[in-house]
Amino acid sequence: MVISSNFVPPSGAKSPFEFTGGKLCLDFANTVNNRTSDHAEELLTDYPSLVKWSEEAGILTPRNVDRLHLLAGEAPGHAQSALRYAIQFRDAIYSVFAAVAGRQPVPGTALAMINAVVQQASEHSRLVHSKRRFDWEWVLPDSSLDSMLWPVARSAAELLTSDDLDYVRQCAAGDCAWLFLDKTKNHRRRWCDMKTCGNRDKARRYYARKKA
Repeated sequence: MVISSNFVPPSGAKSPFEFTGGKLCLDFANTVNNRTSDHAEELLTDYPSLVKWSEEAGILTPRNVDRLHLLAGEAPGHAQSALRYAIQFRDAIYSVFAAVAGRQPVPGTALAMINAVVQQASEHSRLVHSKRRFDWEWVLPDSSLDSMLWPVARSAAELLTSDDLDYVRQCAAGDCAWLFLDKTKNHRRRWCDMKTCGNRDKARRYYARKKA
């Protein structure tokens, strides 16, 4: 199982997922479009969409994907439960990092859920030694329907305990509120993606001035 948030989906049909958060856990939190609006759009609509996001994020290999689809087909009820659990975990991540970005109190129940998944993830990882270096390896990632949550949990724990936490931001677009890590030199980035939310905001302000 490889961990990467810079994976580019294969050419073909456009994916509904975007990876602009800068960290795996933030990309996972951003799997709801227009979260703070009256027309929020859930992107994890079924278990296959959860697997698809995980593959595009670089968490799952094609072999992992095939195996998880097989397991889900054999136990659709368990797959649905895994999806619900993943969404609860995602929303807990969002609640904690949105509170951090807004300098608000961190919800205890959300942090408790992150801790629970972090602990679960630790039970499925081990240190391996190769080419004179050590690294983490996930144990049997294609045997658990919620295995894609393990690297997300580790990403969240690492970000919460790092200096980068000070640079977690929330998109300034009122109907977006996606999370991202501000890696700009002056740390004044406002948008999850300048090509989308940034340009839309510029257009709104332009038309507002023209109308005035």
